Amino acid sequence: MSDIWTKAKRSDVMSRIRSSGNKATELKLIALFRAHGVTGWRRKAPVFGKPDFVFPRHKLAVFVDGCFWHGCPLHATQPKTNAKFWREKIARNQARDRLVTRTLRRAGWRVLRIWSHELTRKDEPRLLARLRRIPLCT
Repeated sequence: MSDIWTKAKRSDVMSRIRSSGNKATELKLIALFRAHGVTGWRRKAPVFGKPDFVFPRHKLAVFVDGCFWHGCPLHATQPKTNAKFWREKIARNQARDRLVTRTLRRAGWRVLRIWSHELTRKDEPRLLARLRRIPLCT
């Protein structure tokens, strides 16, 4: 099915869409926290880079990065349409992620970046092991 708008109009419409987090992945991580006794987290905290979760007592910022949007080395796909745009977009996202991580670390924060694919049941033990090294789990 062809688009009802011109290429310019579609571009304008898409540029106005703003993300406010991926609710499904955040809910999965909340369920994991609750199931394993991880407490002390907050959402929507006013911290640089807008982490998905913050543990203020531990000065820990947690980001859940989508495999497509952040260029996961295991699962990222490259669209064939408008490939140059997407390559540059993902590269900008990765550069922003590095800047946010570096800035938070310089301010004394620890940063944990979780790929969205790590929230699957089969990868849960590995993710829990990473969390336990921080000591957030009881």
